[in-house]
Amino acid sequence: MSLPQGDVSVPRGVPSRGWTLAAVACGTFLMLVAFTMPLATIVPTAASLDAGVAGRTWVLSSMSIGLASALLTSGAVADDFGRRRTFVAGLFLMALTSVVCVVAPDTVTFVLARVLQGVGGAAVTASSLGIIAHTFPAGPERASASGVWGAALGAGIAVGPVVAGLCDAWVSWRLAYALLAAACVATAALALGVVRESRAARPRPVDRWGGLLLAVGLGSLLAGLVESRQDLGDPSALALFGGAVLALVAFVAVERRGRAPMLDLMLLRHRRFLAVTVAAFATGMGIIALFSFMAVFLDTGFGIDALGASLLLLSWSATSVAASLLARRIPEHRVSGRVQLAIGLVGVAVGQAGLAAVGPDTSWPRFVPALLVAGVASGVLNAALGREAVAAVPVGREAMGAGANNTARYVGSAIGVTVVAVIVASHGTSRQDLFDGWNVAVLLTAAFSLVGAAVVLTCRPARDVR
Repeated sequence: MSLPQGDVSVPRGVPSRGWTLAAVACGTFLMLVAFTMPLATIVPTAASLDAGVAGRTWVLSSMSIGLASALLTSGAVADDFGRRRTFVAGLFLMALTSVVCVVAPDTVTFVLARVLQGVGGAAVTASSLGIIAHTFPAGPERASASGVWGAALGAGIAVGPVVAGLCDAWVSWRLAYALLAAACVATAALALGVVRESRAARPRPVDRWGGLLLAVGLGSLLAGLVESRQDLGDPSALALFGGAVLALVAFVAVERRGRAPMLDLMLLRHRRFLAVTVAAFATGMGIIALFSFMAVFLDTGFGIDALGASLLLLSWSATSVAASLLARRIPEHRVSGRVQLAIGLVGVAVGQAGLAAVGPDTSWPRFVPALLVAGVASGVLNAALGREAVAAVPVGREAMGAGANNTARYVGSAIGVTVVAVIVASHGTSRQDLFDGWNVAVLLTAAFSLVGAAVVLTCRPARDVR
């Protein structure tokens, strides 16, 4: 197996590429399972932890704070100190924090564990794409592996809420976290046995100040968004936003002057990197944000509990799994990654728009066709995001590229779900008001997706004649 130029591998036999892909796909799957589990068990979880309205919001949002804060740093660490090492460490951190969730006596303990679980998930996600880029050469093989990675993403979204809901129905919501801990340990053991260690040929010094400022900035931004969902003028939210602005401005200054920046800001001038970053951000603000709120809407508007909502959303998430696997067959020499990203964003916008124009007399089967359309488009989009995230950065910095891409996705989703929640709440408290707010939010998130597609199409590389 030839190595990408600028990359090195630590000799340890020749593990199977198939087993390597299975390990990293399983890790990605478990990260999304962890991320989505509270959606189906928020009511019993909140009751057990004695969490109020604000506590429920933090239970649902805490992992995203750890993810967004640590993704870019995790990618840089993985490239410089070892992708397998970072991947395994992330899985063990997810396992440890899952155990804390099992025994958590109160909301604060649970939320802090979930934030750290997000840090572990960030290490898994960023390093997984770096491992794929190292293991599979650019071209059809990497496109195929990226499709499997995208399928694992959709599968985790589909399975997480269902497993959590079933565990709560059979025993307790805490059982789901115990099973997650065991699965993370097993996957870590598999990765130690089948994944070859790799890192950049020229490791760089750790950008400590950059990592710290980015973590503080993004953590403050997301925490402010969580607080503002109840009251846009909340003083604590405004203080968090102010701190986020200061930290992120300082981060940009440090990165521009640093000799070994965590994120080379010059990459934003490269159209391929800009396109995939915008696509990830639009995915978060559009389809992910809307569907993160949809369980609340189905519960309040239709009386469908979280487990029932998760089963309904399977028509989206399960379809995205199949579409990601089929998207591996799309020939890149005919449909460039940029065009595939734009097609996926337009497709999810069409699916989102199909969820609008509903009212109190609407029945839930009305949503299924739109969810299927969105699922197909999401599968195409996920496969392209995984491939382009590592192709748009210099060789040897693939995990950093994955971290930057997923940071854009989760920051976008945090902003988008806040916008959706505020729009719906602003229309009033009656059932009709709920539907009116939902219809506006659906069209707005669809617009986010379309704007993202338009920007992606304008990022046409000079040599791209397709």
